[in-house]
Amino acid sequence: MSRLLGRIPADAPLLHRICSVLLRYPDERTPALLGDVTAALPAVRRGADRQRLATATERLSDLSPGAAAQAYVATFDHTRRRSLHLTYYRHGDTRARGMALLALKHAYRQAGHPPPERELPDYLPLMLEFASVAPAPGRRVLMQCRSGLELLRRALHETGKETAVPYAAVLDTVCAGLPELGPRQREKLRRLAAEGPPEEQVGLEPFAPPFSSALTEPFAPPDFLSSPAHLTGESR
Repeated sequence: MSRLLGRIPADAPLLHRICSVLLRYPDERTPALLGDVTAALPAVRRGADRQRLATATERLSDLSPGAAAQAYVATFDHTRRRSLHLTYYRHGDTRARGMALLALKHAYRQAGHPPPERELPDYLPLMLEFASVAPAPGRRVLMQCRSGLELLRRALHETGKETAVPYAAVLDTVCAGLPELGPRQREKLRRLAAEGPPEEQVGLEPFAPPFSSALTEPFAPPDFLSSPAHLTGESR
């Protein structure tokens, strides 16, 4: 394992699966999935992670389906300041972003989990789903998009909207599970936050909407959250 990846906690697959569920656009499956998350939370090892995710799950469970959908749209707004498509933060809608998306697709395929065609590979719930079934490659792609993760986390905390609170807690959990940022990474993050993503629209079509209303489950079986092998971090 590369030293840059750091040690992958045994419960990382479960943690990433839970975070993927909590960051999806709410639909008719959401209440049952939130129930599965609640049942799986005792297997999360770190108390701080467990508490953050429990609070987020409770707040989302308290919303009606319509209110949950409205809250999601209000949080991940159309300005893309709080986009779930992480390569946007570094590359904007530029050709460089297209290359970054191709590199992510290649990483998924190399790990044996090609992404669904109808979703971009930098969509955070999909990336977390990938990390739940391919921990080392998944951790690597999350670290490659670390600036996007950190900027999204910061934006969720700064928005002041109550709707953003549970999602900010989820991002706190995802970022807390990755190695600490070094001085060079912090400086790059500071510049990105100050300057914003680059702009280049010539010859490009928009890459994606700010959020997806339906994410398939291409990687994990339906019983992932209740599978003892995954709850303990053991391989099947």
